Amino acid sequence: MRQYKLKETKEIDKIICNKCGKEIAVNHGCPTEDVLSVDKRWGYFSKKDNQVDSFDLCEKCYDEFVATFAVPIGE
Repeated sequence: MRQYKLKETKEIDKIICNKCGKEIAVNHGCPTEDVLSVDKRWGYFSKKDNQVDSFDLCEKCYDEFVATFAVPIGE
C-alpha cells in the first residue's frame, strides 16, 4: 500500500524589473538572465522600523543605478 502526503511548493513564474517593468522570463524556476534581488528589513534606527522592502532590477537598470553612486562600487 502506498500512502502519500500533499506537498506544496512555490516556484517563480516570472520576474518583473521594478524600475523599467521589463519581464524576465523564468524557465523551471530559474531566471533566463541575471537579476539583482534586494530584500531589506529596516532596523530600529531608521524611520522604517521593521518595514520590509523587496525589489528586483534587470542588469540594465542595475548598471544605470550604480552609475549614479558618488562612491563607485569596488571590484
